[in-house]
Amino acid sequence: MTELECYLFDLQGYIVVENALNREQIATLKQIVNQQIVNQNQPEASRLRFDSMLVWGKPFRDLIDNSHVTPYLAELLGKEFRLDHDYIHIIRQGEGPVGSFLHGGGTPYDPCQFYEFKHGKMHNGLTAVAYELNDVNPSEGGFGCVPGSHKSNYSFPREWLNLEKVNSCVQTVSVKAGSAIIFTEALTHGTVPWKGECDKQSLMSETCRTTIFYKYSPQNIAWARYYYNADNFPDLTPQQRQILRIPGIST
Repeated sequence: MTELECYLFDLQGYIVVENALNREQIATLKQIVNQQIVNQNQPEASRLRFDSMLVWGKPFRDLIDNSHVTPYLAELLGKEFRLDHDYIHIIRQGEGPVGSFLHGGGTPYDPCQFYEFKHGKMHNGLTAVAYELNDVNPSEGGFGCVPGSHKSNYSFPREWLNLEKVNSCVQTVSVKAGSAIIFTEALTHGTVPWKGECDKQSLMSETCRTTIFYKYSPQNIAWARYYYNADNFPDLTPQQRQILRIPGIST
């Protein structure tokens, strides 16, 4: 990370990495996602969530150690980090699969989801990489957060948690398809209801919000209640196998 990127992450609690996915990757990933939507046979659904996508094929396993993102994770989590869990949200209209409420924040302290700066270095707990497969334009909704709240000393006001009525302190992040939003889970954040002009009949529309989440932790911390078994994926590289290690197992 450059000095500017370190400054922005420390200041905001997130950073945008443009072109984290190329056009070919986007097209391949969307093709796989669209097939999964067809398999679900839920044409009227306004939103869907899928978990544990590594079984969907090598294009998803390649994201374990995306070369455009891994250097950021090494800076934010240390050289020894692990993939904690993964999922995808597809939103045609309105709130996301987990609702429209903010969560996270620097207070109260969470030993799994934290942000600290000590000895001239950033230290993070659970850290998210959110890949957008479609453009997210201003005023459409999507990822929203309160910049700087990962360092807050007071709990976020409960009356501001509902994103159906967005408080002025909440900032939405507009990005182009292929961008990755990297953020600490200590940041107060959530999904602002989607207002993009999406095809009302299709969850496969180019204007739906389609976001892949890969969430990483330091090697000795786990947030999810399950662990990956790298032996289930014979095509993994040695580095990918390391990133799928169970907590506490170091090289």
